[in-house]
Amino acid sequence: MHKKNTSLKKIALPLLSLAMLAGCGTAEKKNEAELWLTMPDKSVAFEKQENFLVKETENQNVITIDTSKTYQEMDGFGYTLTGGSAKHITNMSAPAREKLLQELYGTGEGDIGVSYIRVSIGASDLDEKLFSYNDLPEGEIDVNMEKFDLGYDKQYLIPILQQILKINPDIKILGSPWSPPVWMKDNGDTRGGSLKPEFYPAYAKYFVKYIQEMKANGITIDAVTVQNEPLHPGNNPSLLMQAEAQKEFVRDHLGPEFEKNNIKTKIIVYDHNADRPDYPITILDDPEAAKYVDGSAFHLYGGTIDAVSQVHDAHPNKNLYFTEQWVGAPGDFAKELTWHTENLIIGAPRNWCKTVLEWNLAADENQQPHTDRGGCDRCLGAVTITGDEVTREPAYYIIAHASKFVRPGSVRVDSNMADGLPNVAYQTPNGNVVAIVQNTSKEDKTVKVNAGEKNAVVTLKAGAIATLVLQ
Repeated sequence: MHKKNTSLKKIALPLLSLAMLAGCGTAEKKNEAELWLTMPDKSVAFEKQENFLVKETENQNVITIDTSKTYQEMDGFGYTLTGGSAKHITNMSAPAREKLLQELYGTGEGDIGVSYIRVSIGASDLDEKLFSYNDLPEGEIDVNMEKFDLGYDKQYLIPILQQILKINPDIKILGSPWSPPVWMKDNGDTRGGSLKPEFYPAYAKYFVKYIQEMKANGITIDAVTVQNEPLHPGNNPSLLMQAEAQKEFVRDHLGPEFEKNNIKTKIIVYDHNADRPDYPITILDDPEAAKYVDGSAFHLYGGTIDAVSQVHDAHPNKNLYFTEQWVGAPGDFAKELTWHTENLIIGAPRNWCKTVLEWNLAADENQQPHTDRGGCDRCLGAVTITGDEVTREPAYYIIAHASKFVRPGSVRVDSNMADGLPNVAYQTPNGNVVAIVQNTSKEDKTVKVNAGEKNAVVTLKAGAIATLVLQ
């Protein structure tokens, strides 16, 4: 039996209180709630609160949740399981590995319920080596994928995914390539360059083969992005792929090849920063390309999160995903918690994103491994693994505030943005109302969260991050 994580201990804080108010004052009406809290100074780190009753006040803030006004259905919250992450987890002792994976992907009392995984198709820059699934001697090509082999990922990534799937068989997995095989590229290098047009058909077959081979290993790939950060050819590995090229590849090759092979995996375009909403719009404006596209994915190393809504406004029938944001080592807990919560946990779903994913699940104390010539040497994992010792970093808590309570199938519902209290609200599949509320002001605030018959009054300290569950 999984032991409860002591980091999720229950405590009582006199300055953070909750009053559950029965509808119309009827004593018979049961109105239960839970409150989970994190403070920027880490004095409280994702801990369930008890015995915290306050009364309404004249100058209280009010967040009104309207569950009749609905937006997108959520797929989940999570991290990228890089090859380096999988290696560190594999190298733990079996009991320590099982305990960590259960805590991350389980749904028990001491678990945080991560429900979405991103993986790299071939190497990312946080692998210990550079590889694709079709590496050949110089001068050779393999357009029919006869030599395709999942290779290195059989050593760490695939066994860890299989173990996670035993904990949560329904978890969704997104695959993203950092680079095609180098023989398909005009510079013959893992870093930069572009996909040669004559190899568009072969690369489409590469995606199909990847999905089929992962399936043969018991792993269903729910979605793929066409290219990680297509406008950042300086990473290693990487690929420059302009919008017109991605449109042609999806429209004339990848989409038809998926259709031909009865591949149901979703195709997601772009997968880069919010400062270029024109990129996915360019693809979606072409109806022949758009018919194969489920939606668009975003990062936030450039631009502002509200720009994502421009894509929704232009193509409201297409989905939006937030797929990556890093935390820089050594990790300023207060700064990262505050910024990521406001912009990603609250901001991305309020701008129609169905997922929120932090970049890297795990690294060691030296932020290893990473590739040479452009790999990230400052990417802090959600957990730092040193042998069997696990240190929970900012991204762990950032995601936990949503993943544990906003389960897949939850629907975002309407809530007003009270001054200094950014928030996002959901109706969950089991009928709960979940509100994630952040006090970005420099003063304590008393807040009434009102969702009709379900309501509560909370006093939040300055800087507090709170998840309120109204049952």
